[in-house]
Amino acid sequence: MARSRVVYKYTEAEDKSMRLGFLLIAAGLLSLLGLGCCWLRPALQERGGGVSANCTVLAVRQLGERFACTFSCGAACRGTARYPCLQVLVRTSRSPAPALLHEDERQLRTNPKCSYIPPCTRDDQENSENVTYKQKYWKKKVGSQPFTCYFNQHLRPDDVMLKRTHDETVLLHCFLWPLVTFLVGVLIVVLTICAKSLAVRAEAIKKKKHL
Repeated sequence: MARSRVVYKYTEAEDKSMRLGFLLIAAGLLSLLGLGCCWLRPALQERGGGVSANCTVLAVRQLGERFACTFSCGAACRGTARYPCLQVLVRTSRSPAPALLHEDERQLRTNPKCSYIPPCTRDDQENSENVTYKQKYWKKKVGSQPFTCYFNQHLRPDDVMLKRTHDETVLLHCFLWPLVTFLVGVLIVVLTICAKSLAVRAEAIKKKKHL
């Protein structure tokens, strides 16, 4: 005689618990896919474009050329000002050729000819003073002291970054929290099924004892 399959009937609380578990599983998977496609992939590409090295300042100079920047003067107010171009030339421990230092990847994309973009203000003189302050910082405070920088000799041999836009901690959180959400969902589903299975078996054993 064929053995009949036991069909579990979940209570309302158990049903809600199962739905919550499946919802967390779906949310974790969608978060991993979304972050991987929209954010994590370009972040990893950027990291692939920057290996760490030791940099030493070779020269700090201001070019005669000035660049435009946009400042905000209210909710619906925008204006244009100018700032001088500061260049910091460095030598890396991985290459003897001089390279131009940039604050980060965003600054490189915004203005690849300069090493620093000051906070844009309405007053051109104030912008110039901010650039001059940064110039003195690299000349006097840093000087010939080595510091950590990031560069890619094959993709951008003439540019180095002072810092990465996406560091290891951000990348870790990008993976960690969707993964934790997924695992919590799996745990809720598994525990609910196990608890129901044990309850059914306990009830079956109890009925056999009364027979």
